[in-house]
Amino acid sequence: MEYVYWGIVVFLFALSTFDLSVGVSNDAVNFLSSAIGSKAARFKVILTVAAAGVLVGAVTSSGMMDIARHGIFRPEQFYFEELMCVFLAVVASDVILLDIFNTMGMPTSTTVSMVFELLGGSTALALVKMMHNPSLTYAELINTDKALSVILAIFLSVAIAFVFGLIVQWIARVIFTFHYTRHLKYTIGIFGGLSISSIAYFLMVKGIGTASFMTDAGRIWIAENTSSILIAFLICFTVLMQVLHWCRVNVFRIIVLFGTFSLAMAFAGNDLVNFIGVTLAGFSSCQEFMSHPGANPATFTMEFLNESATTPFYFLAGAGVVMVWALATSKKAQSVVKTSVDLSRQTAGDEMFGSSRFARSLVRSVLNSTEYVVSHVPQCVKDWINSRFNQDEAILPQGAAFDQVRASVNLVMAGLLIVVGTSLRLPLSTTYVAFMVGMGSSLADRAWGRESAVFRVTGVISVIGGWFMTAGAAFFLCFVVTMLLHYGGVIAMGLLICLVVFMLINNNRNYKKKMASVKKDEVFTELMQTYNRKAAWPLLSRHVRDSQAGVVRFIAGAYKEITEGLVNEDVKQLRRALNSLDEEKKNWKVMRRKEILGMRKIEPLLAVEKNTWFHLGNNSAEQSLYCLKRMCEPTLEHVDNNFNPLPEEYAEEFTPIRNEVESIMEDTREMILSGNYEDSILLRERGDKMKNKLSSVRKIQQNRITKGTDESMLKVEFLYLSMLQETQELISHLRHLLRANRRFQQ
Repeated sequence: MEYVYWGIVVFLFALSTFDLSVGVSNDAVNFLSSAIGSKAARFKVILTVAAAGVLVGAVTSSGMMDIARHGIFRPEQFYFEELMCVFLAVVASDVILLDIFNTMGMPTSTTVSMVFELLGGSTALALVKMMHNPSLTYAELINTDKALSVILAIFLSVAIAFVFGLIVQWIARVIFTFHYTRHLKYTIGIFGGLSISSIAYFLMVKGIGTASFMTDAGRIWIAENTSSILIAFLICFTVLMQVLHWCRVNVFRIIVLFGTFSLAMAFAGNDLVNFIGVTLAGFSSCQEFMSHPGANPATFTMEFLNESATTPFYFLAGAGVVMVWALATSKKAQSVVKTSVDLSRQTAGDEMFGSSRFARSLVRSVLNSTEYVVSHVPQCVKDWINSRFNQDEAILPQGAAFDQVRASVNLVMAGLLIVVGTSLRLPLSTTYVAFMVGMGSSLADRAWGRESAVFRVTGVISVIGGWFMTAGAAFFLCFVVTMLLHYGGVIAMGLLICLVVFMLINNNRNYKKKMASVKKDEVFTELMQTYNRKAAWPLLSRHVRDSQAGVVRFIAGAYKEITEGLVNEDVKQLRRALNSLDEEKKNWKVMRRKEILGMRKIEPLLAVEKNTWFHLGNNSAEQSLYCLKRMCEPTLEHVDNNFNPLPEEYAEEFTPIRNEVESIMEDTREMILSGNYEDSILLRERGDKMKNKLSSVRKIQQNRITKGTDESMLKVEFLYLSMLQETQELISHLRHLLRANRRFQQ
């Protein structure tokens, strides 16, 4: 039986290694988003700075937090066999949950997931023990205070971080404006001194102050001399930053990179327990059990876990290496960072989230309240404030989502709030604080304009909802898994191990397929980042050309699938066509909104001239999609109900028509894509001929119906007639699309 428990420990270490990789992918958003979003340095430089912080934080970590040993449950009330079930369930549930969230590109809290998994697993066994011994109470078995403090800290950190991020960023923007290089003569020294001092204090308290090499005397000295240290920091760093500015050094870049290092170090030093704390608790438990030969795992109590423990250096160093490797190689980390950066992006663009009813109501209420407040502000004050928030003067490096002023505020405020929470002994989540500071600062920067506010608010609500879902999902999943392991024994443990391995492999395979199918809209990204109206027109023209050629290609493919599905009675093909039509309608709606944003980037006179043809082309493409849906839905219903098939003579009659229609579609696509419209008149004439041909076939079909036919064939007769009518409409829409595209491009 001893080999079984050592096998569990080995599997826990294997899962923890994977959990470290997954956890870094999730929590990388905490310390990477500001530097990446502002393009403070090259990506490799940012990763190197963050990796250094992660490695230093890991090897100087305080090791295992007591929360994994006795923070949630009371170990003296549990037996070795029971706690090994809990530890295995916690680590397995944690890996699965984090991998799912990372695959979705949604940041979540590793602290909350670990705490609520421990709570769920220990609650499951507590209920079992209470059933067998009614004298026991829940409070005697579970330490509920820690869980409640985490929940309270979540609510507080979300609101406080958002509000402070908003206020401080608004003040910073009023001081520096978007053209911040004009206002750095003396303010940059003070701002840089305050920022670096704050980050240094954060690093000292949250990083070095909790390091394993730090003695109690050192911590006491820091606590007693905090005021003197802060004053010395402020004076020295203010002078240093001012001198560096006079030497033409970008102080904001120093603040961003230094802040990235400190947050990465604090993350690795303090959040490490979220990934390896439970595993090391299981390892220590197994060592303690094995040190008592002949002990019964079902009766061996675990009161020794009430003692604090330190983690051996080689565990910390190994964990640091794994985290650095994951940071450098994980594609999911970049996906999670992208979610945070996109929601705080200064310019409008390709929004990741749609709009929700709650977000629309909230935005409407805020707009009404803001208008009421603004109406009572003197006009001169409004004009002055608006001049400080002139986004046309924004200095954004190529590809940056926001400037380095906001990136500096994000990092400084996140560090300060985390260190304040630490001093108040609140278990704040670094994910919550870093994310919500970024959202508050983006709102203060007027990045959430009327065209994007509802999408950004929906995104923030989705992320926050995901955080609270983490708590519920972690508790419930670990509760169920622990119950299964407790009653299933070794067999259930073996099945769980196989299931976890299968799920992780399958999730990674699906994620790679998803990433392979995602196409980056680089033209639109470049269009949104340009402030040159003359340079914007070629980009918009190219984007419209590519998008309209793409929708014609889709129309041709969907038309072929629908007609073949009817002729061959292929239900799967028709369902696939209908699903793809619904997806394409959503994509086209997004594409149209993006190109409307692009229209605002070009010269106003040119935009007025092109506006009519732009909307006519969009309407023609949209009507073509609706035409295909009207064709597909009754066809699918007909075939799915196994009604009479299309007669063979009808199929033979329709085949040459379909081939010619597909040829017209392909020639239309190539003409739009190439931009060569010399033969557009000939192509439109081909369309007219095909419409006449369809009219003739429709009359033949109408005569067949009026002459009388078998009632059982009426459904397919009318379906065929509808197919001909919709094909004729489709040709008309394509002709309008081609004409509109030609006039728009030329």
